[in-house]
Amino acid sequence: MKMSFLGLAGIIPLYLACNFSSPAASNVNEPIPAALVSAMQDSSITPVVKTDADWKKQLTSEQYEVLRNKGTERPFTGKYASNHETGTYYCAACGLPLFSSATKFESGTGWPSFYQPIKKDNVMVAKDDSYGMSRDEVVCARCGGHLGHVFNDGPAPTGLRYCMNSVSMAFVKK
Repeated sequence: MKMSFLGLAGIIPLYLACNFSSPAASNVNEPIPAALVSAMQDSSITPVVKTDADWKKQLTSEQYEVLRNKGTERPFTGKYASNHETGTYYCAACGLPLFSSATKFESGTGWPSFYQPIKKDNVMVAKDDSYGMSRDEVVCARCGGHLGHVFNDGPAPTGLRYCMNSVSMAFVKK
């Protein structure tokens, strides 16, 4: 059986994603820690620099694995993959506003997908050549936390698909 590169490229990320641990989907409206709420109110992009030990104290083990070690959730397990409420998605590590629910769309990939960030400067894109693939990694512009990847197969008006990990974000309902 001959497999095209595109077919193989689609299977590898799914295989890799399925081999990372994931928290069970939880209630979207869970309380947000007071320190994160305070950070959400200050949306400046002053860099947040912490030691590895400080990140481990602040983040859950799943958040740490994804945000600091560039891990990923299994598809269809993240708490925001099927969230259809109106609101804003913030970085779970530093509170920077990332995405509006108005730009969220159903990509069918199993991860929350958006066609543009709230502000282009709130996310940075870096080259990711891990696992024998070339992708564009999306990181938080304030803390450098790994959020997911961006692809050129999204809907109009941008044609982009920001494929994010739920565990990297905190949602605040409007």
